[in-house]
Amino acid sequence: MGFLDGLAPMAHWTLRIALASVFLYHGFGKIPPDQFATGMGFPLILGWLVVLAELGAGVFVLLGGVLKDWMTRLGALLAIIIMLGAILLVHLPNGWGGDGGMEFQVVL
Repeated sequence: MGFLDGLAPMAHWTLRIALASVFLYHGFGKIPPDQFATGMGFPLILGWLVVLAELGAGVFVLLGGVLKDWMTRLGALLAIIIMLGAILLVHLPNGWGGDGGMEFQVVL
Protein backbone atom coordinates (compact mmCIF):
# COMPACT_ATOMS: atom_id res chain seq x y z
CA MET A 1 0.00 0.00 0.00
CA GLY A 2 1.39 3.38 -1.05
CA PHE A 3 1.44 6.63 0.86
CA LEU A 4 -1.48 8.09 -1.10
CA ASP A 5 -3.57 4.97 -0.51
CA GLY A 6 -3.31 5.64 3.20
CA LEU A 7 -4.58 9.20 2.70
CA ALA A 8 -7.55 8.22 0.54
CA PRO A 9 -10.03 7.77 3.42
CA MET A 10 -9.37 11.36 4.54
CA ALA A 11 -9.19 13.06 1.13
CA HIS A 12 -12.83 14.15 1.22
CA TRP A 13 -11.99 16.54 4.07
CA THR A 14 -9.99 18.74 1.70
CA LEU A 15 -13.10 19.50 -0.35
CA ARG A 16 -15.44 19.63 2.64
CA ILE A 17 -13.31 22.17 4.50
CA ALA A 18 -12.74 24.31 1.42
CA LEU A 19 -16.43 24.40 0.47
CA ALA A 20 -17.64 24.91 4.04
CA SER A 21 -15.13 27.73 4.57
CA VAL A 22 -16.46 29.65 1.57
CA PHE A 23 -20.11 29.32 2.58
CA LEU A 24 -19.51 30.03 6.27
CA TYR A 25 -17.37 33.09 5.46
CA HIS A 26 -20.01 34.56 3.16
CA GLY A 27 -22.90 33.60 5.44
CA PHE A 28 -21.38 35.22 8.52
CA GLY A 29 -20.41 38.23 6.41
CA LYS A 30 -24.08 38.91 5.68
CA ILE A 31 -25.12 39.10 9.36
CA PRO A 32 -27.19 41.16 9.96
CA PRO A 33 -28.66 40.89 6.45
CA ASP A 34 -30.30 44.35 6.44
CA GLN A 35 -27.71 45.99 4.18
CA PHE A 36 -27.36 42.92 1.95
CA ALA A 37 -31.12 42.52 1.49
CA THR A 38 -31.71 46.23 0.88
CA GLY A 39 -28.86 46.42 -1.62
CA MET A 40 -30.26 43.48 -3.57
CA GLY A 41 -33.83 44.74 -3.38
CA PHE A 42 -34.89 41.71 -1.32
CA PRO A 43 -37.28 41.73 1.61
CA LEU A 44 -35.48 41.26 4.93
CA ILE A 45 -36.93 37.76 5.41
CA LEU A 46 -35.31 36.64 2.15
CA GLY A 47 -32.02 38.11 3.35
CA TRP A 48 -32.25 35.98 6.49
CA LEU A 49 -33.10 32.89 4.41
CA VAL A 50 -29.98 33.45 2.29
CA VAL A 51 -27.84 33.82 5.43
CA LEU A 52 -29.30 30.68 6.99
CA ALA A 53 -28.92 28.70 3.76
CA GLU A 54 -25.26 29.72 3.37
CA LEU A 55 -24.46 28.89 6.98
CA GLY A 56 -26.46 25.66 6.75
CA ALA A 57 -24.63 24.60 3.59
CA GLY A 58 -21.28 24.98 5.31
CA VAL A 59 -22.31 23.30 8.54
CA PHE A 60 -24.08 20.36 6.89
CA VAL A 61 -21.21 19.65 4.49
CA LEU A 62 -18.86 19.44 7.48
CA LEU A 63 -21.22 17.41 9.67
CA GLY A 64 -21.88 14.99 6.84
CA GLY A 65 -18.25 13.91 7.03
CA VAL A 66 -18.59 12.63 10.58
CA LEU A 67 -22.28 11.88 11.05
CA LYS A 68 -24.76 11.03 8.31
CA ASP A 69 -24.54 11.15 4.52
CA TRP A 70 -27.91 12.91 4.29
CA MET A 71 -26.31 15.94 5.93
CA THR A 72 -23.82 16.19 3.08
CA ARG A 73 -26.66 15.94 0.59
CA LEU A 74 -28.69 18.61 2.38
CA GLY A 75 -25.65 20.89 2.48
CA ALA A 76 -25.10 20.34 -1.24
CA LEU A 77 -28.76 21.10 -1.99
CA LEU A 78 -28.56 24.36 -0.04
CA ALA A 79 -25.34 25.25 -1.87
CA ILE A 80 -26.95 24.57 -5.26
CA ILE A 81 -29.95 26.75 -4.45
CA ILE A 82 -27.76 29.61 -3.18
CA MET A 83 -25.37 29.45 -6.12
CA LEU A 84 -28.16 29.28 -8.73
CA GLY A 85 -29.68 32.38 -7.15
CA ALA A 86 -26.32 34.15 -7.09
CA ILE A 87 -25.60 33.27 -10.72
CA LEU A 88 -29.02 34.18 -12.08
CA LEU A 89 -29.68 37.31 -10.01
CA VAL A 90 -26.21 38.83 -9.71
CA HIS A 91 -23.42 37.37 -11.83
CA LEU A 92 -25.00 36.33 -15.14
CA PRO A 93 -25.21 39.88 -16.55
CA ASN A 94 -21.44 40.27 -15.95
CA GLY A 95 -20.53 37.30 -18.12
CA TRP A 96 -18.08 34.53 -17.36
CA GLY A 97 -14.92 36.23 -16.13
CA GLY A 98 -13.68 39.57 -14.98
CA ASP A 99 -15.21 41.79 -12.36
CA GLY A 100 -18.34 40.23 -10.95
CA GLY A 101 -18.35 37.35 -13.42
CA MET A 102 -19.84 33.97 -12.63
CA GLU A 103 -16.85 31.63 -13.02
CA PHE A 104 -16.31 31.23 -9.25
CA GLN A 105 -20.01 30.65 -8.60
CA VAL A 106 -20.22 27.99 -11.31
CA VAL A 107 -17.23 26.15 -9.81
CA LEU A 108 -18.87 26.13 -6.39
